[in-house]
Amino acid sequence: MIRSSQRGKQAEVPELVDGYPKCGHPGLGQRLGSSGRRPVPRMRAKPASHSASLGLCQAEESLRILVGTEGDGLPLMEINAAAAGETEASEQWDYVLVADRRTQRNPRQACRQRRFLEELRTKGFHYKVMEDGEKVFFGVRADSGIFDPYRTLLMQPEGPAARVQPARPAPIPAATRIRIVNFVLNSKTAAGDTLEDLVKNGVFETRFALHKGEDDLKKKWARWRNMVHKQPIDDIRDYFGEKVALYFAWLGWYTYMLVPAAVAGLVIFLSGFSLFNASQISKEICEADDILLCPRGDHGRKYQRLSDTCTFAKLTHLFDNEGTVLFAIFMALWATVFLEIWKRQRARVVLHWDLYGWDEDQEEMALELINCPDYKLRPHQHSYLRSTAILTLCLFMICLMIGMAHVLVVYRVLAAALFNSALLFQEEQVTTAVAVTGALVHYVAILIMTKVNKRVALKLCDFEKPRTFSERESKFTVKFFTLQFFAHFSSLFYIAFILGRINGHPGKSVRLAGLWRLEECHLSGCMMDLFLQMAIIMGLKQTLSNCMEYLGPWLAHKCRLIRVKLGHASEDPELRDWRRNYLLNPVNTFSLFDEFMEMMIQYGFTTIFVAAFPLAPLLALFSNLVEIRLDAIKMVRLQRRLVPRKAKDIGTWLQVLETIGVLAVIANGMVIAFTSEFIPRVVYKYHYGPCRKGADPAVDCLTGYVNHSLSVFHTKDFQDPIRIEGSENVTECRYRDYRNAQDYNLSEQFWVLLAIRLVFLILFEHVALCIKLIAAWFVPDVPQSVKNKVLEDKYRTLREKIRSSRKSTDV
Repeated sequence: MIRSSQRGKQAEVPELVDGYPKCGHPGLGQRLGSSGRRPVPRMRAKPASHSASLGLCQAEESLRILVGTEGDGLPLMEINAAAAGETEASEQWDYVLVADRRTQRNPRQACRQRRFLEELRTKGFHYKVMEDGEKVFFGVRADSGIFDPYRTLLMQPEGPAARVQPARPAPIPAATRIRIVNFVLNSKTAAGDTLEDLVKNGVFETRFALHKGEDDLKKKWARWRNMVHKQPIDDIRDYFGEKVALYFAWLGWYTYMLVPAAVAGLVIFLSGFSLFNASQISKEICEADDILLCPRGDHGRKYQRLSDTCTFAKLTHLFDNEGTVLFAIFMALWATVFLEIWKRQRARVVLHWDLYGWDEDQEEMALELINCPDYKLRPHQHSYLRSTAILTLCLFMICLMIGMAHVLVVYRVLAAALFNSALLFQEEQVTTAVAVTGALVHYVAILIMTKVNKRVALKLCDFEKPRTFSERESKFTVKFFTLQFFAHFSSLFYIAFILGRINGHPGKSVRLAGLWRLEECHLSGCMMDLFLQMAIIMGLKQTLSNCMEYLGPWLAHKCRLIRVKLGHASEDPELRDWRRNYLLNPVNTFSLFDEFMEMMIQYGFTTIFVAAFPLAPLLALFSNLVEIRLDAIKMVRLQRRLVPRKAKDIGTWLQVLETIGVLAVIANGMVIAFTSEFIPRVVYKYHYGPCRKGADPAVDCLTGYVNHSLSVFHTKDFQDPIRIEGSENVTECRYRDYRNAQDYNLSEQFWVLLAIRLVFLILFEHVALCIKLIAAWFVPDVPQSVKNKVLEDKYRTLREKIRSSRKSTDV
């Protein structure tokens, strides 16, 4: 039995207007006061034990939460008498609040709980309280009259036809009903608290909307066997709201558009197999038994034959061949077409939902005004001082992300020394082992920094003080994605454009802290390092992340079910339904946001370094087929019901996708120009090779390219040649670079290649961006059918207004 305390503060008593809390209900003082409608007195269940002394809270005698003593096993029920005579089926309850029985024994917490529920009653809500073991459930249902002001204002009536009130108002859709109830419940009470504050303070443990009517979605959508079936987007919208439905509509379209990209990437990859043994470069490398490579790093103590890298040379040709450039341009065009056609798809969908002209800011203001007529508009504000502070903090975090890439560099250097000294790998396997473990370390770092970045982005948003929730969400999206982008891609940029380029040359190498030599690229080139890094990170993200994303909620849900089955099982079907929803995994503001962020990062991997990993679209396609059903199963079967939100687009994520598309053009151009061997091969073919004066059918134009691309180093110039095995019979060795054999300075070929690389980069980016712009112009964002429909609606509305004004003038 709850006992109240005499220590309650008088200031906590709500300010009343005509007996009702001020600004507590949507126009409560005006709507209820003007209509003369008063809350019907409530009937309470007779207490099973002695009544409690309520102290100050006895002023709220009309709302008493009766909880039995620990020995009582009977569930408590308390309902509003206004609900008497109505069917009390579980589907009528909109929301459930849950509290721990220990809260009921705290007089102050119990008093705050009673005040909140009493205010709900005065707003027009019905409630029911039921006890189940150590939990107390509060069922909340909104009276139909609550939705009247929302119905009239949110629908934005125009013209005389809109002013005609139907004989019977149309029923409120379930998603809209939950959305409005959630808004009212989370509004500030007369005491200044919100429901979120009460949950944080432990007055309530949690709150959630009830799953009801989801069986159809379970059969048609949330099943693994429906993996290749079309998604019921309209049904998703009716149950979860427009924002969730647009996410799945976008994800489905993205998955569908990945099919041509995956096929093109697979063709490019497989075309390398046709040249697996026919490539002139691979032949020369496999036959180069007389060419010795210089020892690599501090772990290299002997010379290695170039022919030992034969297998890796053939593998590199699978993704670094003549088709790489065409595939990169194709992906730039694909990214543009994908976004432009998605805009058209979105326009059709929102027109079908009658949301084409919907304004989010206007609706948020409408909700606030209905809930509290004294609501003051928050104007847009900008502070240069605050913006400077936020920019400085963001730059600091970006530098931290870049520093993480440098930590990865240190790891790779130290790992190379450790693997060699511990004899864990053969000497020629050290580089591959370092690359693989480096990718694993990078993946773990990404998981850690994701949690850090989310907290930092939230703090920055709170500091910026956005005006509305939608503005806060947009600002948070930009900040969090920026930090996540650097966390995921900083090490890839290092491998693609820095690794192996600042190491010096044999005999005079750059050392970390003066002790360890910097890591070299793979023996077959830096493209192999980038390919391995991409393959491992994408593979882990598509497999481990998806497994954890499903198994984590599934196991957590099963554990809760097992604990409950071991305890007392209620026979009340309504209480069982509430408990079933309670035992599902909780959801929060970031539940859908995290799904979007996961897809944005995947889209970045699919497009930004696709020139080095043409199989990325194929992996993304397989992953998305699983992701759609995985998210569906989570939302319908494993998680509590998301509060529906209205939306007419995917918001800031569209700008994120467009930014990634531009970055993809730049990054792929740089990969082809500076990481790939494409430019050196073309320059040799037409400037240095046997075909420089004209093609000869009897001679391959790349004959001699391998010898041309390797510089000469004289072994006598080693600082400690005695440590190298076999050095007494070797006078020179080769290494990947363009340097003179006399003084080891950069050769003329290096500067010629650098100039041509820069020219190619500029041309590639301009051509690719022009193709993107032309494609964006050629494919209109909005279909003509949608434009015509909107135009017809405007014409009809305007004509009715003019006719109405003429009639009123004649009268």
